[in-house]
Amino acid sequence: MSYEFDLFVIGAGSGGVRAARFAAGFGAKVAVAESRYLGGTCVNVGCVPKKLLVYGAHFAEDFEQASGFGWTLGESSFDWATLIANKDREINRLNGIYRNLLVNSGVTLIEGHARITGPNEIEVNGQRHSTKHILIATGGWPQIPEIAGREHAISSNEAFFLKELPKRVLVVGGGYIAVEFAGIFHGLGAQTSLLYRGDMFLRGFDGAVRKHLHEELTKRGMDIQFNADIARIDKQADGSLKATLKDGRELEADCIFYATGRRPMLDNLGLETTGVKLDKRGFVEVDDLYQTAEPSILAIGDVIGRVQLTPVALAEGMAVARRLFKPEQYRAVDYAMIPTAVFSLPNIGTVGLSEEQAIEEGHAVQVFESSFRPMKLTLTDCQERTFMKLVVDANTDKVLGCHMVGPEAGEIVQGLAIALKAGATKQHFDETIGVHPTAAEEFVTMRTPVKR
Repeated sequence: MSYEFDLFVIGAGSGGVRAARFAAGFGAKVAVAESRYLGGTCVNVGCVPKKLLVYGAHFAEDFEQASGFGWTLGESSFDWATLIANKDREINRLNGIYRNLLVNSGVTLIEGHARITGPNEIEVNGQRHSTKHILIATGGWPQIPEIAGREHAISSNEAFFLKELPKRVLVVGGGYIAVEFAGIFHGLGAQTSLLYRGDMFLRGFDGAVRKHLHEELTKRGMDIQFNADIARIDKQADGSLKATLKDGRELEADCIFYATGRRPMLDNLGLETTGVKLDKRGFVEVDDLYQTAEPSILAIGDVIGRVQLTPVALAEGMAVARRLFKPEQYRAVDYAMIPTAVFSLPNIGTVGLSEEQAIEEGHAVQVFESSFRPMKLTLTDCQERTFMKLVVDANTDKVLGCHMVGPEAGEIVQGLAIALKAGATKQHFDETIGVHPTAAEEFVTMRTPVKR
């Protein structure tokens, strides 16, 4: 049977665009449908604009520290509207780049909501298209718990488009999005409280990393409340919000921001017309080749709920394109040793196993840690400390995990991720000559294991 397209991709986010471009480059006839914005969550309401806001939030510290280096600055002020307008201009530029990437690679771009109407058929804007393969790359969507007054809260989708910086913000959640936005609001001058229902935020990260970040955020004056959860939200006569906590306490704010998880974006997708199955969490169920239970349909990225990171979606998209249209180049995605960063203030960079994970997996663990005041701060009153940690298998000397809290942690850990991916041992670290004077050299000068 002949089809209009060899591959029809639903979603023009990072994974979908990568799969489409590579497939077209391999000679396939490809279409992409997108109903919102080109570039997906990451470019529009995720990592890119968030990092721009993090940069903005960091300047207050830079101004404060400048006097120690002889700079005398006039009175500084911050304008939220300018930051958002400049951010919007940059995102619009990136949208155009994504459009050009698709069109110039020969992909047919269809702007509209795609609905699957059968295993090999998709309807967009009232027109039906036949395709040999369908790739679902629709990503995730933030969700706010079903509590009374939830309509008064915002998610990350709305936070990037606030007309003004709220004076008082409650950030609810304990994952990286909550921690990052708490840092953004606090750094830009808002009175910020971070509420998390658990005992300690950033579940899954190394325990020492979590503890160190908590100490640093507290030093900066951020209000952090653990074992705290909102029961209801009420709008006051003056437009402010009152949050009633489950323990009976009441907190007032001008903005309540929820970052308590994301769901797969499957709304009106038409999966009921196919044999596609969902797992118990509601994500699209796929095998190791990203194949769903329907032979003609595949899925990648956040919608499958594996490792929800942009570079992972890119790798999955490339793997799908190669397997379908250039099998001699196919390589499976390796989910081990994936580096990641939390753009909190200060940043977290991490790759490999936490100490807790290494012990749980049965390794005999040696731990190397260092905490120090960075050289840049020695001429200032700032007491922030950088933290570094290596988790090592005591039997094989292999470095199992590398963790950092401090300025540019993500930049530093990216390079170390290559070493860990290549199987570096602690001896390799010890024999590597450091770049002096840098914070990064501390990773190759830690000699004495921590006694537990």
